[in-house]
Amino acid sequence: MHVRVEDVPRRVAVRRRRWGEKLLEGCLAVCASVAVLTTAGIVAVLIFETAAFFRVVSIWEFLTDTQWTPLFVEKHFGILPLATGTLLTTGIALSVALPVGILAAIYLSEYCPEGLRRALKPALEVLAGIPTVVYGYFALLFVTPLLRQFIPSIAGLNALSAGLVMGVMIIPTIASLSDDALYVVPRSLREAAYALGASRRQVVLGVVVPAARSGILSALLLGISRAIGETMIVAIAAGMNPRLTLNPLVPIETMTAYIVQVSLGDTPTGSIEFRTIFAVGFALFLATLVFNVFSYAYARRFRETYR
Repeated sequence: MHVRVEDVPRRVAVRRRRWGEKLLEGCLAVCASVAVLTTAGIVAVLIFETAAFFRVVSIWEFLTDTQWTPLFVEKHFGILPLATGTLLTTGIALSVALPVGILAAIYLSEYCPEGLRRALKPALEVLAGIPTVVYGYFALLFVTPLLRQFIPSIAGLNALSAGLVMGVMIIPTIASLSDDALYVVPRSLREAAYALGASRRQVVLGVVVPAARSGILSALLLGISRAIGETMIVAIAAGMNPRLTLNPLVPIETMTAYIVQVSLGDTPTGSIEFRTIFAVGFALFLATLVFNVFSYAYARRFRETYR
């Protein structure tokens, strides 16, 4: 077959472009694999160490015992005190972040002038960039003394101040994601509601918010996951006293705070006390996984599609 001379550079260019695309595709695949392999490695280590822990401690004792004293002479391995402390601080955080975050999102999306919105939203998201250790010392050195003026019986380390500050920390997560969900609701829905005689409040609460409910719930569940996994605030301000209580005025210990306590280096590697952090970490991983899976399933189930 006769090949014209002028076609040779063109074929070389096409061949080079194909090799360049394959190289780029390979680089992207490697980058994507890093995240997957890292997650798989973490899960594998958790499962391996947790299985070794449960060869010594029964799952029944782990789930039902009301005492957690693996570092004491008389050892108990009941995770209920840690789980209760985690749920207590998370509940307090949500009582702050949920109403404030959603109301802030509604204001930014529906009532705030566009120029002011462009200034307020980045300012709100600055809160998400503050290191959590700063929040922890803020709770310990400012919020707790402030609460003591109104509640003299509150302990120096307590769940209330840690939960309140943790709620402030997750406000940007809930507000920003909820605002995005509200902002993308088509303008035609609002105009149709106004055409039917609805007031602005009725449009916002009766049309826009229900239309964005999947995104709002996803933001809420993401905020819950972050609150459950928070470490430094509860480690600094809530204490390290595992107790089965719902009293927010006393010291408690969360699952993440216990992991910090054991990870300081005083516990021998490979001992049953050391392996408790993997059992607690695995329980924490399952809790956040359930929230994330539920969030994804709900968003997929109820996501509104507008054309």
